[in-house]
Amino acid sequence: MKKWRLDRIISVATLVTSLLALILVLKKPAPVAQPQPPATAAVNAQSFQEKVQQLDQPKEPGRPPAEVRINSDEVSAALTQAAGQIPLAATSQAIPGVGSPETALAPGQPDVKDYQVSFDGDVAHGQFLTQIAGKDVWVTLSGHLGSKDGYATFDPTEFKVGDLNVPVSLVNDALQKKLNEQRDRLKLPDNVGGMKVENGELVMTQK
Repeated sequence: MKKWRLDRIISVATLVTSLLALILVLKKPAPVAQPQPPATAAVNAQSFQEKVQQLDQPKEPGRPPAEVRINSDEVSAALTQAAGQIPLAATSQAIPGVGSPETALAPGQPDVKDYQVSFDGDVAHGQFLTQIAGKDVWVTLSGHLGSKDGYATFDPTEFKVGDLNVPVSLVNDALQKKLNEQRDRLKLPDNVGGMKVENGELVMTQK
């Protein structure tokens, strides 16, 4: 009888835990950034383009490589622009090494409906809305953005599905495998020698 009661308690506890996990998965997490009005996004997207184009200028002899600093509002606007949600500027380049939300996904993978980006110190936070099992689910990914041998790199420090924290150790291998599979998409433009997140900004250095 005691064993039956123990099994029953374990079964109920497992059911409750599963329900709580499901609720957390479907719950919308706190946003990593606030949506920008279309006019503001257009200005920030144009600013992004102008800063990136500064790296095209010839490097002066004896001078260090040029460096540009891009804030998260400009990056978010560039991603939104690349997704076709605001008018395109003179060029259609988004973040170097990263395509638009639609084109960056391989066929058969869930579509991305929204993107939010923010920087905190040297950590990049990304959040996007996708569909899992027919339900809209927010995925949040944080980590260190960098570069190596001409390619962008990303070392995750946090992973969340909805409002549920998932241990990075459980997803890092799969994430790195996916990044390796899409390595061509992570190649930096010819005019970019490196990039990183520093003091809450994306820092890009001329090659």
